[in-house]
Amino acid sequence: MNYMDEYQIGLNKLVIFRNLLQDPAIEKLMALFNAKEKDTPALVGHYAAFLQELYKRTDCLTDYLLSFILEDENLYVRMRAAGRDIPPAFLACLKDELNFLELLGRLTSEELRTRIGYNGFLPSYRTTRLDFSSLYEERLSTIQEKGYGIFAKYHVFTVSDGQLVPVRYPDAQKLSELTGYEKERARLLANTEALLSGKPANNALLYGDAGTGKSSTVKAIANEYKDRGLRLIEVKKNQLYQIPELVDSLSDNPLKFILFIDDLSFSSNDNDFSALKAILEGSVGGHSGNLVVYATSNRRHLVKEVMSDREGDDIHYFDTMQELMSLSARFGLTITFSRPEKELYLDIVKALAQQYEIDMPEEELFTRAEAHAIRSGGRSPRTAKQFIEMVKSGVTG
Repeated sequence: MNYMDEYQIGLNKLVIFRNLLQDPAIEKLMALFNAKEKDTPALVGHYAAFLQELYKRTDCLTDYLLSFILEDENLYVRMRAAGRDIPPAFLACLKDELNFLELLGRLTSEELRTRIGYNGFLPSYRTTRLDFSSLYEERLSTIQEKGYGIFAKYHVFTVSDGQLVPVRYPDAQKLSELTGYEKERARLLANTEALLSGKPANNALLYGDAGTGKSSTVKAIANEYKDRGLRLIEVKKNQLYQIPELVDSLSDNPLKFILFIDDLSFSSNDNDFSALKAILEGSVGGHSGNLVVYATSNRRHLVKEVMSDREGDDIHYFDTMQELMSLSARFGLTITFSRPEKELYLDIVKALAQQYEIDMPEEELFTRAEAHAIRSGGRSPRTAKQFIEMVKSGVTG
């Protein structure tokens, strides 16, 4: 048995890190191991395909394998994160696999090119010496902040067919870029700090006028605390029925989650109403304690009531409407974002002008900002930002 067979066997017998067999680069590497020794054209093709996948992330095989190991979601890491007892057989398996993968990470391009037996040019890759076992243990010790699997790579997610989908390029809004509404944001920040500290945290409803920064506040908080183990899951109202099962799947996860519902409102006969009610009743302080719901709305009572709702043959009409109208009360924390008065609006304009490095006399800046607000339907942080961006781009404000 040659040493290439040993690598092939080592990969095939993986248990804990078996997901590695579906990795594109490792699939191509295994094809190279499996190819007939004298079939040079096929060997060259498999080698080139392997490097194409490797180069997408790095030119170092060791780093590539270590990155996979640190981010992999497997049975061992889930048990470890949940604080469960690890059977001795699992520990023995983990030790053997980490030792093997460390060895595989030292496989040089020169060794592979020798197996191929081609004398022409073939590109190379790097390797280095790293202690996979100690680095893996170090990562597990910080799992509450860095997470595992897709949660180690991304911090913002959407939902599709009941499954989490990572957002590769989330809104980069920063708390430091938001001006005004400091007291309102402070309440939500304190609630988020409680969640991260393992203390009881409330579901929160941010309601008020459009463009006042409700959604931006939630997204900025997610960005601010991503390195402390906070993840944001944005869901649409019509996806709420999919959420209870998803929440259950996150109950053992050591990270903390915000379930974010933007621009929330219901009609009186909306089937999604019951789904949200179930989520709110199940997650305050959480069954698991690692998830809260943050919702934004332009409506205080969330349920749109029309005159026709007052007609019909529901003999318990009053009870029905009371249940609908009380939905907002199921949020333990309600924060109001009202349309800014002139002074606050101009403070926001001034702060944004400094952020965007706009050099304009203050009196002229304020006069033009007020004129823009009148044309845009009223003052708001969104209107202020639109005005500043227009000035920055050279468009008359």
